[in-house]
Amino acid sequence: MDHQDLINACKQDWQDYTRHTFVHQLGKGELSESAYLHYLKQDFLFLKHYARAYALAVFKSNSLAEMREPLPSLNALLNSEMSHHIEYCAKWGLTESDMEGEPEDFGTVSYTRYVLDTGMAGDRTDLFTALAPCAIGYAVIGQWLTEWSETTIETNPYRSWIELYSGDEFQSGAKETIERLDLMLEEIPLNSRRGQRLCEIFKTATRMEVAFWQQGLNASDN
Repeated sequence: MDHQDLINACKQDWQDYTRHTFVHQLGKGELSESAYLHYLKQDFLFLKHYARAYALAVFKSNSLAEMREPLPSLNALLNSEMSHHIEYCAKWGLTESDMEGEPEDFGTVSYTRYVLDTGMAGDRTDLFTALAPCAIGYAVIGQWLTEWSETTIETNPYRSWIELYSGDEFQSGAKETIERLDLMLEEIPLNSRRGQRLCEIFKTATRMEVAFWQQGLNASDN
């Protein structure tokens, strides 16, 4: 099996995630500022736990080569994505310490603890399968938004977000994530008990992504 088998096993959930109303509104520049800022603050908290999960991958590794594998992703998280959030939120007077002190929304808690719990209870393959929807999905979304006919990126207030996830650095990282995951999955039969368990992990994490978008969208009503 490979990563595409995981996506195919939850097609509707994947569609709900990568084409969510939040994504459409962001792509058209119509997303409310309150929804976007809520999302950014929660995503900052999410990425902290996501970084912990990549550190857990080092702990779960047996060889030096395996220990080195998560380091580029961990470095990108800490030095690229999180810096983007900090710089962007600074435009609204939000400091890093402000975001550090932001209460975690229910969706943030559920998603991050699910990933960490999956990694703690399982092995590296379980962990990387739980991590995969975020990296792969954001690359798909970023690429789609740059090609979407209704997207006028030059005048979009969320241009920097689209450029970050459609950019070469993030797209290259997502490609490496796919290649690493496919190597882990290649000898696991899709219809085996193990294969179906991994499909369930991927599906659950994808559903958590849908809920994460929705909690941001819901903030526009507050």
